Formats: sequence, C-alpha cells, structure tokens
Amino acid sequence: MAKDYYATLGVPRGATEKEIKSAYRKLARKHHPDVNPGDKASEEHFKEVSEAYEVLSDPEKRKKYDQFGHLGGDTWKHAGEGGFNFGGGGSSGAGGGAQWQHVTPGDMDMEGGFADILGNLFGGRGGGGFGRRQPTRGEDVQAEVEITLEEAYTGAERAVNVAEHTPCPTCRGTGMMNNRRCPTCGGAGAVERPQTLTVKIPAGVRDGAKIRVPGKGGAGIGGGGQGDLYLVPRLATHPRFERKEDDLYTEVAVPFTDAALGAEVEVPTLTGPVTARVPAGTSSGQSLRLRGKGMPHLRGEGHGDLYAKVRITVPKHLGDREKALLEEIRGLLA
Repeated sequence: MAKDYYATLGVPRGATEKEIKSAYRKLARKHHPDVNPGDKASEEHFKEVSEAYEVLSDPEKRKKYDQFGHLGGDTWKHAGEGGFNFGGGGSSGAGGGAQWQHVTPGDMDMEGGFADILGNLFGGRGGGGFGRRQPTRGEDVQAEVEITLEEAYTGAERAVNVAEHTPCPTCRGTGMMNNRRCPTCGGAGAVERPQTLTVKIPAGVRDGAKIRVPGKGGAGIGGGGQGDLYLVPRLATHPRFERKEDDLYTEVAVPFTDAALGAEVEVPTLTGPVTARVPAGTSSGQSLRLRGKGMPHLRGEGHGDLYAKVRITVPKHLGDREKALLEEIRGLLA
C-alpha cells in the first residue's frame, strides 16, 4: 500500500494548501533533528513529514498521488507514464521500470518551496545540511495602546516594555556551538535584556494606525537583525465627540426661540467652547459647521472641521404669561 501522506501530516484529503503548510510547519518544528539531537525516532518522523509535504505541496505530484496512490508502494509515482512497467521490482533498483528517487531536504532547491519553510522555522540552512545557520531577521512585533481623543488631538507619549536583544556572548551571535544549538541562547544568537521605550504618538493619529519603531521587535537568528516594533493606537470612546477621519461630530442644545429667531450659542470643541451663529429658522437635526475645529491632519498642515448637530429644546413648564404669548403667536401663524 502507498504511504498515506495525508495521515502523516494529520490533514483530511480535501485540505487546502494553507492547511497542509501549517500542519507541516508544526510537525517539522516538533521533530527537527536540531530540536531532538540523537533521537532517531524523531529524525525518521521528520523525514516522513518532509516527504509527505514535498508531495502534497506540489499540485502535480498531489494530483498524481490522489489519482494513483491506491496502486500500492511507490507505483503511483510513475502511473500514467509511457511504457511504465507495473510488474515486479518496485520503484527503484533492479527489477525494472522507471526509477524514482526520493529527494532529501539537503538536496532540494534552496531558492524556494520546501527550503523556504525550513528557513523560516530554523533560520535558514546552507547546502551542506542542517548544522549551519544563516542570519535571519527577527519577526516584527505589534502592540496596542489605548489613547484618548484629546491625546490623538495634541499628540502623546507611551512607555512600552520591550525585550532588547544583544548578541549572545557564548556563541557570538551565531546560535551554534560545536554543530549544536547554543545552550545560552537556544540557537537564537541573541539574549534578552528588558527595556522600557518611550514612543511618541503624533498629533492627528487615527485609530488602528501603525507607528513603526525600527529594530525593537523580535530577535534575529544566527546573527540576523532584529525585527521592528509596531505600536497600534486604539481610540477610546469619547462622551461628547465622534471622529470620522479628521472631522469631529457633536450636538448642541438650542432653545426653540433661538432656533426660530436666530442667536449665538456656545459649541464645545477639544480646545474649549467657541461661539457659533444659529441662523433664524434653524430646524432640529441641522448641523453647524465650524471650519478648522476638527482633528489635526497627520500629514500636512491644518485641521478637519467640527459639525455641531442642532437639538432644539422646548421648556417643559410654562407659566400663564408664557402660555398666553405662545397662544398669541400660534394665532398669528395660523
């Protein structure tokens, strides 16, 4: 019977390319010889998952395996080829037919595919096998911080705890000692040193924007450079203002008499109240536009606008005199 490559990787036959790649990465990391020095069982398992991934990650090989894998042994590898002998001898050696040679990780093309996966997992390998590591840049790190609308308006600072990475003194940043992972840094080539950074958040920054701090991310492997830190501001909800891009939105209460006759009202802004003119005949729901009273533009000069939605208020309790005057007005307007 042919090897069940799907079972080897622990994925269903209909697995996507992404699922196959993910399963392989997990198993390769677990059974890699560098992680399990001297463990023959893990080494053999690593070879099996590597062979399974080599076949299932290649669309043509996977198609042939799915179609002819039931033929038994390695026969499926040559099924459909002209003149292939399905009788005796197996897939290699004397006894016939076309031969198929299993390609080991060290023999594969190091420009892409299978080798790229290993490079991502274990810092890259030269053509001489798994004992020699190539410098690999560290991963980028992302951290979220909550800021207020006022801080987004003026700009702010945040203290962020990070792990500063310095070259390992034992292996001098190579990650290896005597063809084995360095016992001090575990093969990373660097050791951690806690550090507190002060990161500036620029005025006008928007929710979800990324602020890059170069060289403060994950440690590199084998002497590779450190990744970057990305600080992601998250804007807290404000009780009075709503932000849309660089414009702000709020409400202003206007007495019905002022809305009818026109008046000046105070409108709140992030820098304090300002006076705005309410035109005569303003209806509830209309907005007053205050130019330049919104958020500062992150790139470039100037600010967005502030829109104050008019909410007309009506007195709940009227005296006899007020009622008489309103009755008179209603009669005049009828």
